Amino acid sequence: MIHPPVPVNEEERLTALYALNILNTDPEEEFDNITELASYISGMPISLITLVDETRQWFKSKIGTNICDTDRDVSFCGHAIMEPQNFMEVEDSHKDIRFHDNPLANGREKAIRYYGGMTLVNSAGVPLGTLCVIDTKPNKLNENQIKALKALAKQVEILIEARHKNFLLEKARQDLDDHNVLLKDFAGVVSHDMKMPLANMVLTADVIKKKYGDLIGEEGVKYLNQLKKSGLNLSDYITGVLNYYESEKLAKVEIEEIDLHNLLEDIIDLLGIEEDCEINFPKKNVNIRVNRSALEQILLNLISNSLKYNDKEKIVINLGFKEVPDYYVFTVEDNGIGVKQEEQELIFKLFSTLSITDRKGNNGHGIGLSTVKKLVTNLGGTVKIESELKKGTKFTFTILAT
Repeated sequence: MIHPPVPVNEEERLTALYALNILNTDPEEEFDNITELASYISGMPISLITLVDETRQWFKSKIGTNICDTDRDVSFCGHAIMEPQNFMEVEDSHKDIRFHDNPLANGREKAIRYYGGMTLVNSAGVPLGTLCVIDTKPNKLNENQIKALKALAKQVEILIEARHKNFLLEKARQDLDDHNVLLKDFAGVVSHDMKMPLANMVLTADVIKKKYGDLIGEEGVKYLNQLKKSGLNLSDYITGVLNYYESEKLAKVEIEEIDLHNLLEDIIDLLGIEEDCEINFPKKNVNIRVNRSALEQILLNLISNSLKYNDKEKIVINLGFKEVPDYYVFTVEDNGIGVKQEEQELIFKLFSTLSITDRKGNNGHGIGLSTVKKLVTNLGGTVKIESELKKGTKFTFTILAT
């Protein structure tokens, strides 16, 4: 018996094989389909997809045997990978000097008398193992059968490459999910921890202004007002971040039946509107089954934007609703300042701010509308914007009807 030689690029070969993360994995239907087809085409009772590691040949897929692996130093596949470009055929192992006294070919059930194998290589041409067929009696394949087995081997290579890419993508997704969890936890902790000092800062500014306003003079009061404004602005920013990262929790709240007009009235009360404003509800009131908390947050953000980004003496907001198959459709339309066409694609991106200021001269934080999109998406819907500068903006969003 002649033991399989070691390829000159053995270190590179093993590195490539181990990097695939395929050794010792469970059977997969895609690979089993190919070994079944190889057995059928060749007429052989045994078909294997083997991967040759440092000490053994391991079977990713097997037909006609229950053995999971064998030692590399007695393997037929160890010889086959030495000439990866060729189909290796042993018509009768007892007449081949390499295998005539091989323990796999003698004195055992299903001893190998015929072997035909095509080497499997990666994209760089490095041999990994074989697709092989085996018979317990001498045999021979015709030219068409060998051609078909070579084609199947190419499909195995494609499967292995696709499997590896899917593995890398899944790992990247999991790493990203883990990172996002840490980021959410960090954002939550930092935001909560910052809200109290900010509230104290705003309160202290008011106290100083009231008690010592005469002593610090007009310029000192101006600085205190700026300090208070900055504190309130940062507090709003933190609240926006918390709302964004907690929006997934809102999407999991149970569905309930609500009166649409009652919901809208509650939202208007929460906003505490001081401006001259006309808000028109949908003409027809309906009861709908929705996630109230999530819908309330969506409408709060959109109506609040219609109030803030409006330069008209009288603000007009029209709220619309209709039902279509499987969906509820809501609209929030205003007579505000509008959004430039080229900026409308950016408006739903987190932390993306536009070149506009609100009614009080403040810049947005780029959180509210990204929260809206996230909530709408979690509710199975979509959101879009239609806007014209100085004429107004219309948001349309859908959510799945339940």
